[in-house]
Amino acid sequence: MMLGGPFLSAVIPGILVTILTWWFRKKELSILVKLLPCVLTVVAAGVLFYIGFVRIRGFEGAAYGFLAFFLLVFAFISLLIATKSPKINK
Repeated sequence: MMLGGPFLSAVIPGILVTILTWWFRKKELSILVKLLPCVLTVVAAGVLFYIGFVRIRGFEGAAYGFLAFFLLVFAFISLLIATKSPKINK
């Protein structure tokens, strides 16, 4: 449950970030707009890691660290989606 809880807590915002990035990419917006969900997720993960490491500590703090790690994984997936160049069909 130590990994399952943070993972399941990160799945919903992670899927939301991934779908939002895919939608921005589909609408062919600028790269800054496409990277916005990724950057906000990295900032949120950093804040959660700080809260878990400095403020809470112990096993509860480790759970916050795992949540931050899983959010970083979704942010990396979002980064890959945002920076992927579109294929041109001929």
